[in-house]
Amino acid sequence: MKDQDSKKYIKLGVTGIVVIVVSLLFFFLLFRLGELFHALGTIIEIVAPFIYGAVFAYILSPICNRFEKLFSKLFRVDERNKVIDVVSIAITLFLAAAFLVVLSVLVIPDVWDSIIGIAYAIPGYLTKANAWLHETLSNRPEIQAYWDEIYVSAAARVTEWLHSDLFSTMGTIIDGVSTHIFAFFGTLKNFLLGILISAYFLGCRKRLAAQSRMILYSVIPGKWADLIEDEVHYIDRMFNGFLFGKLVDSAIIGLLCFVGTSIMRFRSALLISVIVGITNIIPIFGPFIGAVPCALLLLFQNPLHCLYFLIFIVVLQQVDGNFIGPKILGNTTGLSSFWVLFSILLFGGLWGIFGMIVGVPLFAVIYDIIRRLTLHGLEKHNRTELAAAYDSEFHTAPETKEKRRPRFGKKSKKDADGINENATEETTNTEEKG
Repeated sequence: MKDQDSKKYIKLGVTGIVVIVVSLLFFFLLFRLGELFHALGTIIEIVAPFIYGAVFAYILSPICNRFEKLFSKLFRVDERNKVIDVVSIAITLFLAAAFLVVLSVLVIPDVWDSIIGIAYAIPGYLTKANAWLHETLSNRPEIQAYWDEIYVSAAARVTEWLHSDLFSTMGTIIDGVSTHIFAFFGTLKNFLLGILISAYFLGCRKRLAAQSRMILYSVIPGKWADLIEDEVHYIDRMFNGFLFGKLVDSAIIGLLCFVGTSIMRFRSALLISVIVGITNIIPIFGPFIGAVPCALLLLFQNPLHCLYFLIFIVVLQQVDGNFIGPKILGNTTGLSSFWVLFSILLFGGLWGIFGMIVGVPLFAVIYDIIRRLTLHGLEKHNRTELAAAYDSEFHTAPETKEKRRPRFGKKSKKDADGINENATEETTNTEEKG
């Protein structure tokens, strides 16, 4: 009895000490939050090339996997053959680099020509617009006189600014531009290093996955490790399927846009197509975000072309939304239109353009976790009929064709044996490679 009491008091004492230490650590971090964020920013800046490399490798891994499967079928060898791995990685990186180089060579000159053309054309457009408006208001002399007064005053202010404040403003602009140029070259350096590092990530991605799996099962109990592994696979399928599908869909839309604008003989057809294709990656709002600058560009060049472009982009997005997008993506996320819109607005408000791109698959993962927790709670309280009634009433589609493990209950012996066999096989392969 005394031993039990002493153990009880020891546990209470250890618990109290842990609570005090955690509380002190929490308050220390709370009052040093600025320094903590600064240190975190410094660390992220240092490892930025590795972050870029990991992102590039993740985006390119589906292409690399497909090359491995193709070569393994052609030459009838195992996909884990080192020669197959090296050749697949080399071809994948070559295609990615060639795509970036071709895109830069084609787009940058067109962007520069468009900017210079607009800069030279703006004064003439403003003069023509003023003459048109002056003639339009000829029947309203009082409004015409008021407009002429505004135009003359604005022209005088612009002239005064050009002669007095231009140089000071240019100095401020140059300082800001120089800062952004240094930041741009720093980002470019990290970008190029990231491409090189992505080759290493692609080469050791299978070994890293096996090592991560061993660490997971060595630290966390089996049931929870199974759940975490299952959710990680689901996250990978969600992000990989959605992002890769959106990239393919956007490339097709950009190509169709280039064909259409070239047939209609728009100036800067390539620049417009690149903008439309890149912004199409953003769900729902992407087409509108890309159409606005392109329409303004065409408005300065030819107002009639601007009108034709708006009609064309509406038709193109209808084709994408009803035919191309569903064929490529399907219902990858399983989210309703309401939750797609909610996720874009939420994560777009938090992280900007990046949040709008990753918001849909990220929210789909959060939605899946909440759904599984809800089903587990219903099973625990013997209210599974609510889930059955919900599925029956709202015709809920199956989450995926691939069978997933039990949600939070005990797994069957068959599942456990399968997991143990896979773990043993991967451990053996890792030992042979290592």
